[in-house]
Amino acid sequence: MYDIRSFTLPELVEEGARHYAGRPVLAMVGKDPVHYDELEPLTRRAAALLELYGVKKGDRVALLSENRPEWGISYLGGSRAGAVLVPILTDFMPEQIANIIGHSESSVIFASRKFLPKIADLGKKHVIVSVEDLSLLVGPPGIFDASTKEGAAKLESAVSAWKRVEVSGDDLAAVVYTSGTTGLSKGVMLTHRNIVWDAWACRSIILLRRTDRLLSVLPLAHTYEFTVAFIIGLMQGSATYYLDKPPTATVLLPALKAVRPTIMLTVPLIMEKIYRASIKPTLEAMSLYKIPAFKPILELLAGIKLKKTFGGKIRFFGIGGAPLAADVEAFLYNAHFNYAIGYGLTETAPMLAGAAPGKQKLRSTGPILKGVEVRIANPRPDSGEGEIQVRGPNVTKGYYKDPERTKEIFTEDGWFRTGDLGLLDEAGRVYVRGRSKTMILGSSGENIYPEEIEAVINRSPWVAESLVYGDGNGLVALVQLKPEVIEEMTARVKDGLDSAEMAAARMSKAVSGAAAQASHVAGEAFASAEHSAGLMLERIKKEANEKLAAFSRIGTVKLQHEPFEKTPTQKIKRFLYPGKKP
Repeated sequence: MYDIRSFTLPELVEEGARHYAGRPVLAMVGKDPVHYDELEPLTRRAAALLELYGVKKGDRVALLSENRPEWGISYLGGSRAGAVLVPILTDFMPEQIANIIGHSESSVIFASRKFLPKIADLGKKHVIVSVEDLSLLVGPPGIFDASTKEGAAKLESAVSAWKRVEVSGDDLAAVVYTSGTTGLSKGVMLTHRNIVWDAWACRSIILLRRTDRLLSVLPLAHTYEFTVAFIIGLMQGSATYYLDKPPTATVLLPALKAVRPTIMLTVPLIMEKIYRASIKPTLEAMSLYKIPAFKPILELLAGIKLKKTFGGKIRFFGIGGAPLAADVEAFLYNAHFNYAIGYGLTETAPMLAGAAPGKQKLRSTGPILKGVEVRIANPRPDSGEGEIQVRGPNVTKGYYKDPERTKEIFTEDGWFRTGDLGLLDEAGRVYVRGRSKTMILGSSGENIYPEEIEAVINRSPWVAESLVYGDGNGLVALVQLKPEVIEEMTARVKDGLDSAEMAAARMSKAVSGAAAQASHVAGEAFASAEHSAGLMLERIKKEANEKLAAFSRIGTVKLQHEPFEKTPTQKIKRFLYPGKKP
């Protein structure tokens, strides 16, 4: 790895071309890659094009696209033009996208053709440029168009004459609008130094090699994937591969076989689903697994098989964005799977703490990054828990055009308030207990963390997900059952309805009797399914409460019929649910 001097994104492009020429940097799975020495002229072309559209240093440029090499080319091209990038999550609704573009005052939008319908109406006032080939997609009448003969010549001339825009580490690099789990989106301002320094400081967690292959499955518009996969990979000469479709099993498995990645990042939900749907049932079906002497051996073999599933070459499997369930982490730890836990926020670019594979301490996110300071504010005398507060080169300047919210997240002496409750152990490792906004105060002053209760509930073989909150009378759990459980209940109702139809057919001559009989059978079917669901919820509550402290026990369990609405990192949007009836 080369020495980093300015801590800017343009520096990474220029140094990468010099140090890693001829090596692949970005590629779609199964397609020819872009090489490091090709990235420099491609991003220079994007920068020159933006300048032809009037973009000056400090102007905002939005980016709406699925993961692909051109996403990175557009982003870095904007950075080399001195622009402030506004990456937008593709899952946002058109109204949200329009609000972000309006609030950020973006004049140009880089977009893939796939998502043009979400922003087509914005072309009346904004220039929309294709990330695929930098051609004009939509724009006000008379705007520059490089697809014409005259326009193409003008662009080539601009590329040849393009001069490097001076960018400093303290210049704003991006405004990242978060979906959040507790309220409205906020535009997090990140400088070049915030981003590049954070990637550089992550060397204590992950040190990539030129031969490393990263398979990207999380959105690049999220800082977790952007910094830890894209920027660290770019900085250290690795290659990153993207999927052309969502990472379903039918898409992911062939890609894993083709790429055989050494590095992957994911969110806890993905690994939790793999463990609970496949690994756990397989292990528990083995009679030897019940014998303590054989359990470690079988878990180790399961870990080897899991590594083969991911291509057989994984040496770093990063898990972040939300807490990992304790039972799933315990399996990964015992199986010697090369997982790593990280902790951070968009506001910290994002990494704050983490531990490399083999250096984990169960339930800890690992030590704080070297160069970042951490303190626990107002710790409880009995547990040492308090709000995690930090300061360092990776901490945001604040929220874009929102001085009131910016003031709220900093203490008077300049520490960033994470809003997370946790503690530090004697070795300096961070333990995150939950969000301060979701923490529930027990009747006797106990701190109740709903995330910990949910982790217990989610171990049930019937539960897909859950959410716990207090309603003034105790703790309430909203529970979404697994699809196969719902299907079984639905099948019971269908069988009952089929029986009702058969009864009606047998009694076709006595119409009134048939109707009564059919109604009775159908009613019994629905009542049976409802009774079964009620019994199941009660059993879920009973089994969870047996594992919980008295002050954390659930009083009511309710059925959540629809999937919970989530953020891109698969955290439930809690602000939608407390007090809301399912």
